[in-house]
Amino acid sequence: MRKNIIAGNWKMNTTLPEGLALAKGLNEALKGKTLKCDVVIGVPFTHLASIAAAIDTDRIGVAAQNCANNGKGAFTGEVSAAMVASAGATYVIIGHSERRSYYHENDEILKEKVNLALANGLTPIFCIGEALEEREAGKHFEVVDLQVEGALFDLSAGDFGKLVIAYEPVWAIGTGKTATAEQAQEIHAHIRSTLANKYGQTAADNCPILYGGSMNAENAKALVAKPDVDGGLIGGASLSVEKFLPIVEAF
Repeated sequence: MRKNIIAGNWKMNTTLPEGLALAKGLNEALKGKTLKCDVVIGVPFTHLASIAAAIDTDRIGVAAQNCANNGKGAFTGEVSAAMVASAGATYVIIGHSERRSYYHENDEILKEKVNLALANGLTPIFCIGEALEEREAGKHFEVVDLQVEGALFDLSAGDFGKLVIAYEPVWAIGTGKTATAEQAQEIHAHIRSTLANKYGQTAADNCPILYGGSMNAENAKALVAKPDVDGGLIGGASLSVEKFLPIVEAF
C-alpha cells in the first residue's frame, strides 16, 4: 500500500524566526488529529536543523529543497546530501522545475543528486512535468517519460522503491491555473504505466505520485480522490497553516 503525502515547498520564503513560527504553528495544529497522509515541509537550508529540533518529526517530515550533486569538496555555496541529513531532514526535493529552468539542471545532474540522496538515507521527492507549449503540442506524455527515464531508470529496483515522484505541470506552478482532476489522473496513470514497464506493476503501484501545481483547499479533495493521485507538493498555500491544513485534511 503506497503512502499518501502532502508536502509543502516553502521555496525562498521566511526568515528563520518566521519559519520556526510557521513550523511550530503547523505542529500545534496537527496535535491530536488522526491523519490519513504523511505531512512533509520543505524548508530553506538555513532552517533545517532548527525546525527539525522544534517539531515532532514523527508527525511532520522535514525536507530540504535541493542538494548538491557532489558529495564533498571545493564547491563553495553548495550543500551536500550528507549535510542535509545531518541537519535532521529525511526528504529532499530534487528536479523542481525552477531548478531545471533557472539553474539548468539536466538529467545527469539530477541522477547524481538522486544517488547521493539515497546513499545518505534521504527520500527524494523527484519532480517532473511539462511546460505549457509542450502540453499544447501534445508532448506531455513524452516529456515526463524522458524525464523519468533520463534520471531514474539506472536505479536498482530496491532504490527505486525509496522514491516519491511529484508531477508538476510547469504551466500551473504559481499561476493559479490547475490541471483538472481528470487531467491529473490521466498523466499520473501514464507515469505509473511507464514505471511499471521498467520496474514491474507492484513497484509502480507502491510509488507515491504527488500532484504539484496550484493545489489549494478548494481543489485538493477532487484531486486526491483520483486513484493515481497520492497527494500534493504544495507551494504558496504551505506558507500558511490556515491554507495548508485543509489540504492535509483533504484525505
